[in-house]
Amino acid sequence: MKQPTRPTLTREYIAATALELVDTIGREKFSMRKLGAELGFDPMAVYRYFADQEALFDGIAETLFRELDTETLPWQGSWRVLAEQYAHRLRDTLLAHPHAVTIFATRPVRSAAAIDTGTRMIELMTAAGFAPAVALRIMRCLREFIIGHALSLTVVQLGERRSRKPAPESETYTVLAEAADSTSVDDHFELGLAAMLDSFARLGSE
Repeated sequence: MKQPTRPTLTREYIAATALELVDTIGREKFSMRKLGAELGFDPMAVYRYFADQEALFDGIAETLFRELDTETLPWQGSWRVLAEQYAHRLRDTLLAHPHAVTIFATRPVRSAAAIDTGTRMIELMTAAGFAPAVALRIMRCLREFIIGHALSLTVVQLGERRSRKPAPESETYTVLAEAADSTSVDDHFELGLAAMLDSFARLGSE
């Protein structure tokens, strides 16, 4: 009987498998030993591609960035349309991997794809009238806003935050509680993103 062929180990395959494992068991329970078992290889084989677990987590962050498929963003449109669609893709990608959000949040992504994307964004914004340094600050603001939003939502998604909001019939039911009943935990993303982009637009004309 023919034995199943084991996959060929590559940096990309190892990082993608590690991301799947983090998705399944969480970052806290992840280990190189468990990754080796998932790959079907001795855990030491991973160290031929990644110096340590932190380097592997860098690879996971790069894998998440690849999921954005930045080549299909509207590069021929305005900087604002591009920024808006990029923001939505990054948010949606992070929310699809709630256990990995903290990995992405705690390290810069220095892959060739990420560097190329950042360069193209700055070039587009420079052509629209922004100074390169201002364009970079805007990109950093957007990244931090998106990641912060994703972190907040994944706390809820993973069941790590309990609601203590009083019931409407309670004496402690305030206008704050009433407002909370009229909103959801994620319906302010569009408001915040629009406010940021509106403000950033003015910087390009100064």
